[in-house]
Amino acid sequence: MNEELIKRWLKDNKLKKKQTDTEKIKSLVKSSENNTEVVKKIELNKNSSTIIFREIYESIRQLGEACWLLKGYESSTHEASLESLKELEIKDKIKLNYLDRYRKIRNDVNYQGFQTTVEQAKEILEFWDLCGKDIIDCIKKSL
Repeated sequence: MNEELIKRWLKDNKLKKKQTDTEKIKSLVKSSENNTEVVKKIELNKNSSTIIFREIYESIRQLGEACWLLKGYESSTHEASLESLKELEIKDKIKLNYLDRYRKIRNDVNYQGFQTTVEQAKEILEFWDLCGKDIIDCIKKSL
């Protein structure tokens, strides 16, 4: 992780120094896995797409939080949480470039009342299917 970015985020209170909490990391990973397992069972249609998108996004964000905790920090923003995932060496690393777009879509949903499309929900589900297990494996290897 870029040390200058970490320093700036510490100064801006987007990150806080935190003692590594292995149990919390495990809990975040387990929660992420459980959440996606349940959400993937929901039939995808125009009425469910927003719920599916938001919940898969939240699972990804939780994994980002787990990554920061591994490094001895706690993030206070989604931007910081997701940024930590970009450092991981996963098979489809290029897909991590979509994380900020997912964050913006989620913000539009939560704060502007927008609905996601079926295509957007499919996209984040595909991201999870391609990258989720690799991200989890990286975190678990670091424990």
